[in-house]
Amino acid sequence: MAVTSIGTSIGTPEQLRDPNYTPPLGQAIPLGIQHVLAMFVSNVTPAIIVAGAAGFGFGSNSPDFPQMIYMIQMAMFFAGVATLIQTIGFGPVGARLPIVQGTSFAFLPIMIPLVAGKGVDALAAVFGGVIIGGLFQASLGLVIGRIRFALPPLVTGLVVLMIGLALVKVGIQYAAGGVPAMGKPEFGSLQNWFVALVVIVATLGLKFFTRGMWSVAAVLLGLVAGYLVAMALGMVSYANVGKAAVFAVPDPFHFGFEFSLAAVIGFCLMSFVSAVETVGDVSGITKGGAGREATGEELAGATYADGLGSAVAGVFGSLPNTSFSQNVGLIAMTGVMSRHVVTCGAIFLIAAGLIPKVGAMISTVPIEVLGGGVIVMFGMVAAAGVSMLADVTWNRRNMVIFAISLSVGLGLQLVPEALQHMPETARVLLTSGLLPAAFLAIGLNLILPEELAGEMTDEVSGRLAGHKHDDHT
Repeated sequence: MAVTSIGTSIGTPEQLRDPNYTPPLGQAIPLGIQHVLAMFVSNVTPAIIVAGAAGFGFGSNSPDFPQMIYMIQMAMFFAGVATLIQTIGFGPVGARLPIVQGTSFAFLPIMIPLVAGKGVDALAAVFGGVIIGGLFQASLGLVIGRIRFALPPLVTGLVVLMIGLALVKVGIQYAAGGVPAMGKPEFGSLQNWFVALVVIVATLGLKFFTRGMWSVAAVLLGLVAGYLVAMALGMVSYANVGKAAVFAVPDPFHFGFEFSLAAVIGFCLMSFVSAVETVGDVSGITKGGAGREATGEELAGATYADGLGSAVAGVFGSLPNTSFSQNVGLIAMTGVMSRHVVTCGAIFLIAAGLIPKVGAMISTVPIEVLGGGVIVMFGMVAAAGVSMLADVTWNRRNMVIFAISLSVGLGLQLVPEALQHMPETARVLLTSGLLPAAFLAIGLNLILPEELAGEMTDEVSGRLAGHKHDDHT
């Protein structure tokens, strides 16, 4: 049954646009699980990538490998907790809208340099940054409406594009066999690439040639297809599933707490960007689901909840949370605005997070299979940035801002050795590429004078942009 037909059978049009409407449980629960399917892979992937960068992830044969399973477990549990904070709320905290929270990709370019090859011990500094950055983001709820002017589509589009560009390398590495296999004969083998391509082809086929839940969960089902192929090729091991506990509760300060200036600065700066992303998602939900603008209380409440959800998650060893844009699109597609539907999905995530065997099962997915999914996901992140940039008026001023910011950010990311004489804190922050690009764009956008709207880019681009002016035609 198509998703849209499910939506129209559970209430009147007025009820479906009301966030406080509760559909019958028999239909609310499947719709809630559908939200989980849409975000599940994206939610657990950052934990897998951070563990891999630190050196105890897939293929590492590290005795600390079970710590990755714990991180996966916490990613599910605290995505559910943070979602409940948004949908149910308390006091001024929470938008009380159908906002799905999940682990953020945006912080990965900050986290990877912090942990690269340093093992579990490096995570104490990461979670110190997560907690402080989360509290900083919560404080932005007081002023979020007044700082949006500093982040027009030119800046936000560039930031999202840079996040995608920073991470596409990870997808290729995973598809070829993972970092531990680099330099070995099996890295980049035809078998590895075949499994990754199965995931990509299955995902694209489901996304564009099916409807309803099949299309919504295309990435997850594509991973299942790749997993079955990998299983047939003998690439799947269940050794860790038997060792995992049936039930476990979150452990406070599981990875410790350490104050690292680089981590705190990086997380606070990215929290600023994440807060604006959340504001955009809230606006998208109210427009797509209810046909209205978001209220000031909803925007502030969502920002409070975003930050507090991340801070609480960091205490227990979960990476920072943010609102998930793919679920905004799902609400627009289903037409079901009920926050209680998303609450059902959040309860499902919390239950999964309390069962370590779920995390252990996820850890059986071969890295090549995950690589296929990650190539699609991170490519889509970059494509989303390009889509946001389509709203920019490409006059000479904006083109120069974009050019300088992209050149410096991407260049520092590709040649980190260029910063070898910088202090360690500055080196970690700048080699992410994301922060220098973002703050160059913000600064230049605020400083450089506006040009006339008709002053386009022929002189810079050699007319490659296809602009035509009356005086040239």
